Amino acid sequence: MLGGEEFGCLFETFQHTAFRLETLSVYDVEEEREEFEAFLAGKAMPPEWSDNPWVRSMTDLGKSVSRVHVLRSPLSDYLRYELSAYSGNTTAGENIGIIDQAQQKVTGLPDHDFWLFDDAEVYRMHYADSGKFVGAELLPTEYLPEYRQYRDTAQTHAVPFAEYWGQHH
Repeated sequence: MLGGEEFGCLFETFQHTAFRLETLSVYDVEEEREEFEAFLAGKAMPPEWSDNPWVRSMTDLGKSVSRVHVLRSPLSDYLRYELSAYSGNTTAGENIGIIDQAQQKVTGLPDHDFWLFDDAEVYRMHYADSGKFVGAELLPTEYLPEYRQYRDTAQTHAVPFAEYWGQHH
């Protein structure tokens, strides 16, 4: 399994596409703690919230970054925080969709997160019950068709982020 730093290097080496399926209602990310507390306190968010530099570092190179977040409203405090940041991601070029299981039941998706890079490598993401990242597991190539289908199903059923956020924010 790859740890955080090793996994992060994949975002510098993929050539064309990176897709993520997100399934958790809480992610326990050490680097976000202060910002999350500030968000809950109603404080202004940092400038990168309006145009995410991490996403832009990939999209400016012509790479495609996309995700679908499968969730269930009402949104947890963490999801309100995370989705509030998504506008800056979309400004930077990420294509984000939402599947709200309270509004539409979509079957045929896994109950775990994954990243699919260049349609050639799939990493299953592992988290503790608290939402803390444990590691990324490179799956054997025979799983690629299954995970491509998960991506296609998610993208087919997802509501564009701006539309979803306009209805729920």
